[in-house]
Amino acid sequence: MEFLRQYQLDFMLMLSGVCIAVAFCGIFTSMSRLRKWSLFMMGINGFILLTADRFAYIFRGDTSTFGFWMVRICNFLVFFMSLVIVHTFNMYLTDLCRTDVKLLETPLRLRVNEVLLFIGELLIIVSQFTGFYYTFDATNHYHRASGFIICYLIPMSIWIMQFSVIVQFCRKIDKLLYISLILFTILPFIASVMQFFIYGLSLTNITLVGLILVLRIFEVRNTSQQIGIINRREKQHLRSMVEETAYALAEAIEAKDKYTHGHSSRVAKYSEMIARQVGKDERECQNIYLVALLHDVGKIGISEQIINKDSRLNDEEFAVIKTHPVIGYQILKKITHNPTLSIGAHYHHERYDGKGYPEGLKGEEIPEIARIIAVADAYDAMTSKRSYRDSLPQQVVKEEIRKGTGTQFDPVFARVMLHLIEQDTEYSMREKTPEENVSVTDT
Repeated sequence: MEFLRQYQLDFMLMLSGVCIAVAFCGIFTSMSRLRKWSLFMMGINGFILLTADRFAYIFRGDTSTFGFWMVRICNFLVFFMSLVIVHTFNMYLTDLCRTDVKLLETPLRLRVNEVLLFIGELLIIVSQFTGFYYTFDATNHYHRASGFIICYLIPMSIWIMQFSVIVQFCRKIDKLLYISLILFTILPFIASVMQFFIYGLSLTNITLVGLILVLRIFEVRNTSQQIGIINRREKQHLRSMVEETAYALAEAIEAKDKYTHGHSSRVAKYSEMIARQVGKDERECQNIYLVALLHDVGKIGISEQIINKDSRLNDEEFAVIKTHPVIGYQILKKITHNPTLSIGAHYHHERYDGKGYPEGLKGEEIPEIARIIAVADAYDAMTSKRSYRDSLPQQVVKEEIRKGTGTQFDPVFARVMLHLIEQDTEYSMREKTPEENVSVTDT
């Protein structure tokens, strides 16, 4: 205690400086207006409290006119600001109950506290004219008066009711924030009991201001966590919107091309299977599925007469078809949330030997996701019915993939596709005929 008594003015100076800095820094945090205002005012009031308390000690016994007024003004501020801090903490709890606990009405105990705080603040003002709480002797020294115990009982009663509210809703409050709130009610209570018996120490005031700083730290942490949760939800919502848009575009593509119904979803499925085989994680596999689903989105910009032609395309028509990767890129590049969507559409017709289109990229110059889709796209083209031919036999498809390994296809992904074909002993990885679809449905 002697150590604290000797250095308490230094502690007050340090804490008051930190308090004012934290108060203004808190203005820029993201939280409700009432909570931000409560924390800001606690910081400002804490600064005023310790500054006034420090000067009350410094000018104690100074019988000059300036000393006379400084001691009286500072002691008034000490009593008044300590109660104002309790008041702003009550406001903070009120906002916490509304925003975090989701109560429609403020708990009765907190409303009763507002009445007690008003009475307590009024009594402090009255005491300045009646000497109810404290008086000063001829040497300008402070002395407790007969009503002094009341200025302790009012805040202690409030802390008890605040404590009960915090405990009641503990499960709906962040764990570390809950601890700081409990400390804000228990420690000042203990400090007040000690200060009642130990004269000449500002235990309650130093404890209060120290806890303001602790509360601010945990509140910033809690706010950061909530912002993180909101950001994750927004990202998830945005991802869902992108996925829904992808499915809608895929449906639009297939509605336009009567000969390739289900092509986009099958290519997406095969691309995902290849990705899993090469060890991609779940998130990457889901993204590859989505990118592959939109690989042909550029066909929206191609004439239906060309897309739905009953025979093979001539050179001029094929030149038009070859523009669909660029058209797809132009459509999807505006989706900045997932740039790989446009990459898949743009490069899925590139060849590993550099003889593909639209840019003639070679080997690993071609984005990996496009190399995966290229294998899946070619596989589905061979295993699907076209206007000019039926789907190819599995052995023929297998041989064509083998021939294209290292020339048309990335060797790694081509070998994975060959492995998947070998596992598909029932040849189920292909476009089903209407009869087969009916049979599957009946089963």
